Amino acid sequence: MTERPLRRDAERNRQRLLEAARELMARDGLGVPYEVIARAAESGMGTLYRRFPQRQDLVDALFAEHVEAVVALARQALQADDPWTGLTWFMERQFELEAGNRGLSELLRGAQQRTDRLAQGCARIAELAAQLIERAVDAGRLPSHVVPGDLETIHLMVGAVMDASRQHDPTRWRRALAVSLAGLRHAEPSHPHEGEQADAHPEKAPVPPASPNGEQAHHAPAP
Repeated sequence: MTERPLRRDAERNRQRLLEAARELMARDGLGVPYEVIARAAESGMGTLYRRFPQRQDLVDALFAEHVEAVVALARQALQADDPWTGLTWFMERQFELEAGNRGLSELLRGAQQRTDRLAQGCARIAELAAQLIERAVDAGRLPSHVVPGDLETIHLMVGAVMDASRQHDPTRWRRALAVSLAGLRHAEPSHPHEGEQADAHPEKAPVPPASPNGEQAHHAPAP
């Protein structure tokens, strides 16, 4: 007779813990101490550890849906008529999510060991991002030397700018992203990629035509 009320109480406690952790990690990152989370939830440390014995358990519960949201953005971007528009739209939407959630930003950049569930979601993001790059290269919207790993490099660089300016200039990442994407389109490779032979007289890579609206990454994919 008393089991059902106990289960409801346990679920309420769990939700309070999740709400407190969600707010704190979005503001301060994944490393928020358990003591701070428990205090914000007006709960005990024992309750927090019973519900989430490992920090990875808490991170999984909080961020699985956020990772899936990024997956959905990448899939939507692949539907864009212009591959470059799709790629830039995806990058900007992803960074907008990260700008509002420091914990998500750290998770996507590998600052926290991922559970299997989150690792699978991040792997799907990487696969879809690779397809975005390949589409843009095949369409002549990116130089042929650009590879999917270059997108990861941009993610790390712009993420570092975001972290450094989050408090005093929270939109600076947009400029960093625009500069990085412009460089991706027009920069020459400094050395051949692994497995490629260096050419004593490399030919200049063709520069793709500029998009109708310039270099800004503010376009949404065509329906």
